[in-house]
Amino acid sequence: MKAYVFPGQGAQFPGMGSDLYEASSLAKDRFAIADEVLGFGITDIMFNGSADDIKKTSVTQPAIFLHSVILSEVLGEQIKPDMVAGHSLGEFSALVVAGGMTFEDGLGLVSARANAMQAACDETPSTMAAVLGLENNIVEDICFNTDGIVVPANYNCPGQIVISGETHAVEAACEALKEAGARRALILPVGGAFHSPVMEPARMKLAEAIENTTINELTCPIFQNVSAKPETDVSIIRSNLIAQLTAPVYWTQSMEAIIKYGATSVTEVGPGRVLSGLFKKLNRHFPTNSASLEE
Repeated sequence: MKAYVFPGQGAQFPGMGSDLYEASSLAKDRFAIADEVLGFGITDIMFNGSADDIKKTSVTQPAIFLHSVILSEVLGEQIKPDMVAGHSLGEFSALVVAGGMTFEDGLGLVSARANAMQAACDETPSTMAAVLGLENNIVEDICFNTDGIVVPANYNCPGQIVISGETHAVEAACEALKEAGARRALILPVGGAFHSPVMEPARMKLAEAIENTTINELTCPIFQNVSAKPETDVSIIRSNLIAQLTAPVYWTQSMEAIIKYGATSVTEVGPGRVLSGLFKKLNRHFPTNSASLEE
């Protein structure tokens, strides 16, 4: 059984997607639609923009979505998932590839999500930090006992958690985590505190958009960030999608569940190989690969 996984923010790079554009008329059509749906020339930014241009949240999130979904469509019959999952933003890519929503609806939601998250970041000084080398319960306890808003946000793989919250609280938690024996507790260069209560204003804005978007029955189960379970019920999928902005990304738990469900390999679809690397950290013998035009 084949699992297909889709990356989130952080996998972007200048020039991303240009190879798809040159190789496929379908890709050209999709990029033209994207410029129209978004109301700005994301194609030009992706192909010709600088690293700074493409790391803006309003650009990054739709860019990664476009790369993942268009690559899936160009590969066509080569992409036949028995199950899908996506890390944070990648959950929207996964839903589109699994038939849960149209390309246009998915792109519209991703754009709305990015703008809502940026607005929430502008309201509250906030950040995220990567914590390496501590057990989950120790990180959780320190976050709980730190003044201010700071929570575990991404359970990326065993021994690697990202925490998220108000800047002063994250900084204080990092000091406590180092004292508790963390190998590293490093502030990340991100726009704000994703997957934390700081994102509540964004969650409320996005909830309405998600409620008003048609979600169809999927062609295969999706392992969602919020539950780390194989979801097929549209109402549950919708609810989890809304909760995702303020809830932790249970990626370690999702990887474990995907393997337990019977996956015999995982293919990463989109820019980078971050998720393949996380699967290898969980189980170095598990077969992983990345989708590409050379397949």
